[in-house]
Amino acid sequence: MKWITRERPKIDRIACPWLIRRFIDPEAEIIFAPVADIPRLAVELEATPFDIPDTEFTHYEDRCTFDFFLEKYRLTDPALQRLALIVRGADTDDHSVAPEAAGLWAISAGLAFNTPNDYELLEKGMLIYDSLYSWARHLYKEKHTQNPTEKLLLEIFHKYLHQKKIEKKKIPAWAVELKDIIQDQMDTNLSLSLKEISEGLQVNPTYLSREFSKYFDNLTFGEYIRKLRIEKAMQLLNSSQHSLSEIAYLTGFSDQSHFTRIFKKYTGQNPSYYRKNFGKSKEDTKG
Repeated sequence: MKWITRERPKIDRIACPWLIRRFIDPEAEIIFAPVADIPRLAVELEATPFDIPDTEFTHYEDRCTFDFFLEKYRLTDPALQRLALIVRGADTDDHSVAPEAAGLWAISAGLAFNTPNDYELLEKGMLIYDSLYSWARHLYKEKHTQNPTEKLLLEIFHKYLHQKKIEKKKIPAWAVELKDIIQDQMDTNLSLSLKEISEGLQVNPTYLSREFSKYFDNLTFGEYIRKLRIEKAMQLLNSSQHSLSEIAYLTGFSDQSHFTRIFKKYTGQNPSYYRKNFGKSKEDTKG
């Protein structure tokens, strides 16, 4: 069977001939021609056109011609399905489809640049897709780094880079303003609500809730406010004669029982014991 497509192939027009010869017709003849000549040559040579507009074997929506061949000939080999993602990503410039897509594009572009003859280019491309298929069938789960210690070090290194990237990320204006709002409330009962804050900042509450932890010690809004309440309570326990009920009110807790429970959760001791120990440590320091 004869197949005809546009000259100067790179991705789809190499991948499809490979697929045809390896899984559909080993004796298939592939013809490359100027796009303007393809309608005439297809009739004269009784060749099926592919990867050109207005033909059956072409792109559909976000799928490329390679995808259509798989569907048309019911090729369900899992390795071919993995390979299809790489071809699609490289051919459509959507490298997010598969991490290997960018590499396939780079190799294919370089190969085409170095090989002016389309038929020689096809033969070299066949070797590339044979290799990719072997990877997709037998090796796709393997990693280049095999040493466990080296792999662990790389994981730690990448986590470090990710953290540094977050740290360098510019803090948005709403986060700066929110820190100021919370700081201004330190001398009140800290009865802030996410809904009220989102309205004041003119920020969507769902977005605010999702993004909050990135800029506030990796804590949720509720956790961060409770942390500030406990810190304020510790200051009051250390420097005032307020009763525990009064401190609970001043730090925004519903009652003394709630205050005691949360304080113990955060500090490991109840408020009265904390105050007693702090007073004792001051006396020891004086002595």
